[in-house]
Amino acid sequence: MNNTKAYAAYNANDDLAPFEFNRRDLKANDVLIDILYCGICHSDIHLVKGDWPGARYPLVPGHEIVGKVKAVGADVTKFKIGDTAGVGVFVDSCKTCKNCKNDFENYCEEGMTGTYSELERDGVTITQGGYSTQIVVDANYVLKVSAQLDLKAVAPLLCAGITTYSPLRYAGVSAGMKVGVVGLGGLGHMGVKFASSFGAEVTVLSTSPEKEADAKKLGAHHFLLTTDAEQMKKSRNYFDVILNTVSANHDYDMYLNLLDLNGKLLVVGLPAAPPKTSPFALVNNRRSIIGSKIGGIKETQEMLDYCAEKNIVADVELIAIQDINKAYNRIVNGDVHYRFVIDLASLK
Repeated sequence: MNNTKAYAAYNANDDLAPFEFNRRDLKANDVLIDILYCGICHSDIHLVKGDWPGARYPLVPGHEIVGKVKAVGADVTKFKIGDTAGVGVFVDSCKTCKNCKNDFENYCEEGMTGTYSELERDGVTITQGGYSTQIVVDANYVLKVSAQLDLKAVAPLLCAGITTYSPLRYAGVSAGMKVGVVGLGGLGHMGVKFASSFGAEVTVLSTSPEKEADAKKLGAHHFLLTTDAEQMKKSRNYFDVILNTVSANHDYDMYLNLLDLNGKLLVVGLPAAPPKTSPFALVNNRRSIIGSKIGGIKETQEMLDYCAEKNIVADVELIAIQDINKAYNRIVNGDVHYRFVIDLASLK
């Protein structure tokens, strides 16, 4: 057994605190990864605090993991000791349904196995995430990471990166298209980087005028203040694609009305309340609303390779694991530009 140090939530109310547990011994197709960095996703907080169902305490969050391969199982050929590797939002799937066979493990018909707080396929073992010193994962669900990139800034690509890359690729975003990105947080800032790198004309849509300067630095060409009625009126029927990253409760119609003929509203934000949508906003201009959930292993590897080629990483603030609770409070208050990443050296 592999003794592992971590920080865990013991319940929904108390701060995260030190925790030790055993990772499983390596099976023939497993990889043991010494974790260097783990990004903090807002979904970590939602699950820890009981906003979303499914928390199994003690709960070690973290699904934006980058580290070095420490050991490999007897049948592993994809990785060798010393390789740089990543683990994202899921660590297993059924492998046999049509979606898994077509490289869409994220849409596994039986349900993918999340990196933390879910039962592994044995139906007994609870998965524990990346706020820890090491992790054991089936090699088929481990990603290759270029050691040429800033590894701490690569970690958020495993969730925030693929969550925005996948729908933009699905929508066929390319040179000359007009793309709006709603919200400039952990997801939104990656959406801006990807859409602009694809050659699109990118506009950030926000309620916060102070975000305009950052939007331009990240690669946006324009900034649209959504509280300005005149600006919104002028932008009706303008965009080909709008990537909606906002998880606060809001009305989709405001954004649908900005879409041109065959325009697509790509939804990756998860509001607590069901959004309101008028059928008239959809039938006008034959618009569509498309949901998207991370990406499969093949597409996530494609995204990582693309980021290595284009030198795209997240904007991050590095913290020690001992500051995790302060970081959670800052995320809730919107005080992060744009992703916290834990340096796991502080736990070793």
